[in-house]
This record gives sequence, C-alpha cells and structure tokens, in this order.
Amino acid sequence: MTKYNVPDIRNIALCGHGGSGKTTLADTLLNETGSVKKLASVDDGTSICDFDEEEKAHKYTIESSVIHFEHNGKLFNIVDTPGYPDFIGQTVGALYGVDTAAVVVNAAAGIEVNTRRVFAEAKKAGLGRIVVINKLDDEKADFAKILKLVQDVFGAECVPLNVPDGTGHNFKGVKNCLEDGSEYKDSLVETIVTVDEAAMEKYLDGTPPTDDELANLIQQAILDGTLVPVICVSGKTKAGLKELLDVFALAALSPDKIKRTAKKADGETIEVKADAAGPVIAQVFKTRIDPFVQKLSFIRLYSGTLKNGQSLSASTSRRGIKIAQLFQMQAGETNPIDEATPGMIVAVAKLEELETCTTLGDYTMETFPFPTPMVGLAASPKSRGDEAKLSGALAKITQEDATFKVERNEQTKQLVITGMSELHLQVIRERLKRRDKVELDTHEPKIAYRETIQTGGDGMYRHKKQSGGAGQFGEVHIRMYPFPKGTDPDTFAGNKEHFPSHKDHHYDAESNFLWIDSIVGGVIPSNFFPAIEKGFRERMLKGVIAGYQVQDVAVELYHGKYHDVDSNEHAFKTAGSMAFKEVFQKSKPVLLEPIVKMEITVPMANVGDVNSDLPNRRGRPLGIDDAGGGMQTVTAEVPLAEVMTYNRTLASMTGGQGSYGIEFLRYDAVPGNIQQDIIKNATLAEDEE
Repeated sequence: MTKYNVPDIRNIALCGHGGSGKTTLADTLLNETGSVKKLASVDDGTSICDFDEEEKAHKYTIESSVIHFEHNGKLFNIVDTPGYPDFIGQTVGALYGVDTAAVVVNAAAGIEVNTRRVFAEAKKAGLGRIVVINKLDDEKADFAKILKLVQDVFGAECVPLNVPDGTGHNFKGVKNCLEDGSEYKDSLVETIVTVDEAAMEKYLDGTPPTDDELANLIQQAILDGTLVPVICVSGKTKAGLKELLDVFALAALSPDKIKRTAKKADGETIEVKADAAGPVIAQVFKTRIDPFVQKLSFIRLYSGTLKNGQSLSASTSRRGIKIAQLFQMQAGETNPIDEATPGMIVAVAKLEELETCTTLGDYTMETFPFPTPMVGLAASPKSRGDEAKLSGALAKITQEDATFKVERNEQTKQLVITGMSELHLQVIRERLKRRDKVELDTHEPKIAYRETIQTGGDGMYRHKKQSGGAGQFGEVHIRMYPFPKGTDPDTFAGNKEHFPSHKDHHYDAESNFLWIDSIVGGVIPSNFFPAIEKGFRERMLKGVIAGYQVQDVAVELYHGKYHDVDSNEHAFKTAGSMAFKEVFQKSKPVLLEPIVKMEITVPMANVGDVNSDLPNRRGRPLGIDDAGGGMQTVTAEVPLAEVMTYNRTLASMTGGQGSYGIEFLRYDAVPGNIQQDIIKNATLAEDEE
C-alpha cells in the first residue's frame, strides 16, 4: 500500500439533511476517481455506500460508511453519513473521526432541519467546514437565493470558491471565483488573507498572495472559522465534480491542522501530534457488527504507527489488545493492509474489548457527546424461548449504536428499548429480524420520567426479623437533600456547617447521586456501608412514587444501630432501601419529564397551524427562521410526552411536506395534575403484575 505523508491525507464527512444527495455524491466520487468502474445508484439498490439491506429497502442512509480513493497524489477518506435526525448518532461519531465536514445542501430544498444541526455539530467538534451546494441541475435551483440563505443562516464567512455556470438543465460546470473577472474574487481573497497579518498588509499594498500562499492561508482560515468555502456541484450529472475534488484537496484540513489533546494516566493533558514516530494514540469512532467478519471497530489514528500483530493498551480493556489484521474500508468491503500512519482511518475485526470512543495506546481522549435517546418501547420476543437470542441481538445493536439503550424496568419487569424516534426503533426491529432472526412485540412508548425531591427530609428504618435460626437486624438513620444538576459534590459534602461529622462521600454522575458518610463512634461498622449504599441504589433504580429512576439527591448516613449476631449485609441493604423510600416520600417528591428542543420545518402556509398546535402540547415557541424554498423552521421547547407521535400529526397538517428534528434539553417538573395521572397509572400497572 502507498504510504502517505500527513499533509496529503484528507478525512471528510459528507453530512446534511436527508435527500440532499450525499450518498449519490460519494458513489460518484468513487466512479470519477476510478475506484469503481460502474456508476452506482441509490434508487436501483446498487449504491456502494448504502450496502445494508435496510438501506436498500428504504433508499436512504441509516449508518455511516467509510470509503477511500486517491486523487492527484492525495488519499481521501470519505465518511457518508445519514441525513435524517433519527440516526444522528451515526453522524456525530463520524464527525469525531474526520477533520472536515462537507455540509451538503439541496439547492432546490434549501437549508433543512438536519442541515442546521450537522453544521452546528461540526463546529462543536472543532472541524473545518465546507458547504457543498448539490443538485444545481434541478429546475427549482436558484444559486443566488440559496447562497443568500446559506450566508443568512450560517454567517457571512460562507464565501463561494466557485459558482455555477448555468442552473437547472443548463448547469454544465462551475467558474473559479479566484480567477480574474469573478464578482466574488475580492471578497474571497480579503476573507482569506485576514488570517495572516503580513499577507494582509502585502495585499493592501497591492501584492496579492501567490497560489501556494493562498493554499496555506485557505486551510488556516477554515481552521479559524473565518472562512467556510461554498462550492457547487451536481452529484447526478457530475457537473463540477472534478472541481469539488480539487477544492477538497486544497481546502479540506489535513490531519495535522486541528489541535487535539489526550490525557496521561495521572490526568496531565498533552497535545496530540500527527507523528508516525510518536506514541500510538487512536480512537474508535464507529462500531459495526458484520455478518462475515463479526465485530468491526473503525479507528482514526492520530499519532504513532499501527501494525499487524501489535499489542497495545485500550481504555476499555484491562489486559490490553492485540491487532491481528488492519483493514482499509471500502464501504462494506475490507481490504487488508500491513500498517497505518497518522491521519489514516482503518478498521480491526473481532476485538470484543473495543467500543465506540475507546482510546488505543497509553493516553486517553475525550468520549463523544452523543445525544440522549428519549423514545422508548416495551419489547418482548414474539416467539417463546427467544429471550436469550434477543438479549444477544440487542447487545450487538447497543455496540453499534450509541443512541440505542436497553434496560429492564425493575418494577414492571419489562424490557425497554430506547432510541431517537419511532423510525429509529422501527429500523432496529427490521435489523433484528433480518440479521438475528428474532422478531419483537412492542407496546406503547415509554417516557423516561425521573423522580426527585423538592425539600430535605430526615428519617430512619429498622429492619428486624426473627424466625427460627439466625435473625436479621439493621437500623439506618438518614437525611436527604435536593442535589441540583451542576452542584459540585466535593464542595457540597465538604460544608462543615451542614456536615460537621463528614468522613467520606461517593458521587455517581450518571444519576447525580451523592452519598455522605457522617457516622460517628462506630454505631454502624464500616463493613456494612457498601450494603447500605447498595440498598439506596437499588431503591433509586426501582423508584419510589411511580417506578421511575431517582436522580438529583444527596443522602447523608448519620446514625444507626447494629447487633453483634443478627446484623448482616442483607439486613442493612434492606434497611437502607426502606429508609430511602420513607424519607423520599417525606421530602416533597416530584416527577421530572424530559423537555426536548424541536425544529419543525413546514411550508410557510402551515406555520400558523404549528404555532396553534404547540400550546396544546404544553410547548413554548422560541422563534421562526427562513428555511428557503417557501419553508419556515419553527423552534420550540416541548415535553417529550406530548410529541411521541408528532410525525403523524405533522404529516396530516402539512400533507407530508413537513419535517422535524428533536434534541433532548433537560428535565423539568411535571405539572401536578399530570403527575397524579402518571402515578395512578403506574400503581394500576403494578397491581396488574
């Protein structure tokens, strides 16, 4: 395999809204560069990138795929990502494996819901951004209008590098804006040279930058975010495709441009340098369960050299791992290679210890900020005896998809699967049926409510049982406090005025739970503390008032009693659980519900319908933006419980022309009347068990 210098590698994610033509563009790039001989098609099921059976059936991308090709001495790794917000987790993972996001905009449809989101996600990840205006061969395409919209929505830093030569059926190519005569040349060059004071002074003195100087300055401007190049293309007709490749080579960031960091075992932060002779630092950004090679872990190498047969540390493995074989991916195909150098994207097979976000090497990188799944279904296998098969199949899905969760509700004994939307869960059911030969029965969506308290409380519980042989005895006294998100646990527990007898404390970030040990005089032996804490945690999982997980509480264990003979771990676990339950009920318990942010894009004529409907869902409109093409985007905050089946309402309201994205924001208290209904229904469900 050809060895590439770091500056000659381009890692680019194609992202944007569904229907913008990302996959067609990726397939066409493979054909244009000679990597595949026959031009593939999403519509007829021959796409190279959409090779999964569910993708072929639905005719849209469901999971990201990695392709590579060479062009003018450079290696391009392209990650094609899903366009629908239901599968945003795949896009987020892909963005943390590349250096540049090519945000593809449908010239006819304008800037749609997911276009905005991926642009923001790319910025959050610190990537270079390029806007690709695709489908300029569409008769509805209007370049001047779409460019203005891009600049209005994403900022004045979005400046054309090329413009279309004709539009609609007359779109036959592009014109370079850096050439003399272009109306955009002056503004483009001025935007580029502002990143370098010396270059700007020379330009103002009448000496324009050379082509080589421009090439260096463009990447710096994109890295700084002062320039977002806009380029034009038709993935279908190939008009502008060669120029798109040239822009990617010129403007997409090379792997040594973005400053990344990792941490040593002692917590010290270091800068990661793209040096083949440096320490190995790599990260898994995607996991796929392939029916032939089993588990595939997609790895971005940032530093050092990876080789076949190499042993190294992994953040999710105590014993470390050994790489048997490295692969270069071409969508669904694996091509064996001997080694990988910084900037490369490779895959390894059958390493069960690896997970998405795992760091390879002796340093650790930050995990990715995946969105929180909020739409749940109670699920069970259709066929009796398939429980074990289902468990294994669901475990595979959780490895592949960081936005899919599985848990067993301790109170209802139901298996609950949680995803980003109804569509997301439906596609997962299809995959389970095809790949694992297991079908699901599902029940009404479950909302991930939470329980917490509004005031402090104090109480105790004595567990005493005598029946024949050895008895059971454990007495626990606790105080309970509200512990809002964002409260520093060390500062809270270390307040000597409130906790003068504080000895130790433990903090669980996932449930925002703080345990404080204030026991004095050994009234409870310390060997029973883990059992008491286990009792607390089991009760928190079961819930107290409606069977939902408890969060945002601090519990102080300050007194108790034990018996030399009858006290044991089981007795203190029970006492801890019951004490938690009793004090929680005294502390003004309240249910919390997930609040989501919605971006609802509809024809202008339907904006009033959307705004009229939102108050009925306890929603709060935040604003309206122009989405182009006669469409408007309404942004609102809404309780998730009110929009579980919103896709049906929106389709009816807009005749199928509307779309929306959903993103978890926070938990808020449920209104009292609604809380009473939820608790009543939970009690009835428990009685029926």
